[in-house]
Amino acid sequence: MHIPTFVLEGIKLPRVILLIQPSVGSDVQETFSLMKTSYEMGALCFDLPTKNLLEAFRELKNLVEDEGLIGLSHVEAGEGVSLLGKPLHHFEPKIASTIKKNHFPPQLIAKLKKEGVWNSRFFFPTSSSTEVFTQKEIDRIRFDAGRFEKALSNFRQSETPFLVIGRKYGDWLSALGRIDLLQSMVARARERGFRPIFSSYWTTFVLPKTKTIDVAAYAVPINRRWSLFDPEQAFQLIKKFDRPLIAFNPFADGELMQDSEGAFSFLFEELRIHGVIVEVTSKGEVTKALNAIEGFPSIIHRQKT
Repeated sequence: MHIPTFVLEGIKLPRVILLIQPSVGSDVQETFSLMKTSYEMGALCFDLPTKNLLEAFRELKNLVEDEGLIGLSHVEAGEGVSLLGKPLHHFEPKIASTIKKNHFPPQLIAKLKKEGVWNSRFFFPTSSSTEVFTQKEIDRIRFDAGRFEKALSNFRQSETPFLVIGRKYGDWLSALGRIDLLQSMVARARERGFRPIFSSYWTTFVLPKTKTIDVAAYAVPINRRWSLFDPEQAFQLIKKFDRPLIAFNPFADGELMQDSEGAFSFLFEELRIHGVIVEVTSKGEVTKALNAIEGFPSIIHRQKT
């Protein structure tokens, strides 16, 4: 099966990267089985945000001994920062209330709830606080090199040359105005031989703020039905964004899976995205995603206007 490719910092990647997500409660062997089947069908790159996925990938890598088989490892940006010597997750409710107060007026929250995208996956934990950070407290948040190095020690550059940094805490640190902390994590990852990818949920809010970070690419949730915060604004921003972009959740939580070619056409031809991370739960979904991508070209040279 021919899978089109693109190149990031000298490494060739397929335009469809698979995130294996078998049934809830499945073990490493079940994950490995679907990953191996996907590899035999032509998949050469896997997204590895969990320990189980990383273990399954390593088992497959040891079995096939294919240097072309690579993965994307993940470090949540919260692993690289601390406040008063404590990991930042100890202060989650206070962080959430601070960001809500400063950046989420009630009308925006109401709009996002109406659109069905307001949930803890993309925004804040269910617990809340009435306390907010002062600017002095925000300024005291520090890059925690020891904790970040410990997180990096779980990965091998030969297996996962790309390291995804960000997600929830990437958005939160951006909202707190601490882009410098993200820059410190990216710089340390590069020192250790990884090519960083910055991942964000809040497309229209974060991309302009982080455009100068030294990363190989950006990963954001984008599909033809929605993107955060304002879809049309996000689509226009992405069309003009002159850095490599990877879309995750391209099928809108499975709603667009039946028209996967149409979903890819929107992303690759209209928005000119480099690649997509597709969540698959079965061999049938792997087949559908890989068949759909065959009709699109590899990126040889790409320049946005």
